[in-house]
Amino acid sequence: LLQRADKNKVLKVLPDLHEEAFEKIDCLTCANCCKNYSPRFKTPDIKRISKTLRLKESVFIDTYLDLDTDGDYVTKTKPCPFLGADNYCSIYEDRPSDCKRFPYTDEDVLIKRPAITLKNSTFCPAVHHVLEGLLNS
Repeated sequence: LLQRADKNKVLKVLPDLHEEAFEKIDCLTCANCCKNYSPRFKTPDIKRISKTLRLKESVFIDTYLDLDTDGDYVTKTKPCPFLGADNYCSIYEDRPSDCKRFPYTDEDVLIKRPAITLKNSTFCPAVHHVLEGLLNS
């Protein structure tokens, strides 16, 4: 679907499908992304979060992060160590860029990286909803 789709047509309908998905889905009742997925922690994220937690960057990295096979910093544990029992994020205001952008249903990443989109659709109801909407449009 994503490889064959008319990119311009998809990008035109994405904002409405994204908005519709988040009118129906409450992330706080799910938090599957935080339970099953680790964002990449890029240098600006590490600097910002370390400052918020009042930790040296090296201590933050040693405590919470590992390098993955792509050379990106990701959380050592799943669920995310910053996810509370109430599904709230303890660093929400300073969360990584990947978390802010997730699930990428309102941007061209949805088309440009179909493997990630399909993976995300297996645990994120919003991605599933948007893909269903694309199939039916």
